[in-house]
Amino acid sequence: MANYPEKTISYRRVVDLSHPVSPDIPLWPGDPAIDFQTVSGLRDKGYFLRRFSMGEHSGTHLAAPSTYYDDGIDPDGIPAESLVAPAAVIDARAPASLDPDYTLSAGDIADWERTNGPIDPNTLVLLNTGWARFWDLPARFINIANDGAMHTPGFSLEAARFLLEWRQVAGLGIDTHGIDAGSDTGLSVSRLVLARSALVLECLNNLDQLPPAGATVVVGRLRLVGGSGSPAAVLALVP
Repeated sequence: MANYPEKTISYRRVVDLSHPVSPDIPLWPGDPAIDFQTVSGLRDKGYFLRRFSMGEHSGTHLAAPSTYYDDGIDPDGIPAESLVAPAAVIDARAPASLDPDYTLSAGDIADWERTNGPIDPNTLVLLNTGWARFWDLPARFINIANDGAMHTPGFSLEAARFLLEWRQVAGLGIDTHGIDAGSDTGLSVSRLVLARSALVLECLNNLDQLPPAGATVVVGRLRLVGGSGSPAAVLALVP
């Protein structure tokens, strides 16, 4: 077993960054519906039990490199130590409210660092676009226009490349259904991040409750062997 340096995490409160799961949540176009079926009831069998089915990329979730790459690791192969990381939270609510096609630029990152200091290696960079407020309005959350195009904010390829290459971050997360902007139909940001085996977290919640720096994110995932991603329970430990 590998030896890792001892780490200490101090926190005052815990913030749940996950959305509740129900059949009515927003789904990426073409993804399977979420289904719950009761298989045991209190009255007939003395205990309550359901089975459920959902896509691996539905609800608050992570994407694994196997999504795009034959030799990429699956959710089971993601190292446990990579699922606990310090967070840098970039507030993009103002520009995203004015332009649903907003993408975070390298200049925006430089602005954030002038106030908060350089982003340390192995940090998880979370982009707060304010999109979580549309979670109970699935059509608005996905935001497909009459021409069939999706209009949601995200990371630019320039920003993602800067964070991966110059800041060596642990991964990217966002409160929309994709770290790519809706206009990026080739999903270039996701492909870049997953090619580096970095974390991709999507459909996050409550990012407005986190400080720009100082919180620690803990990601719980299902160890789905051979899968492409996993629904995730994501917590933030806030000092």
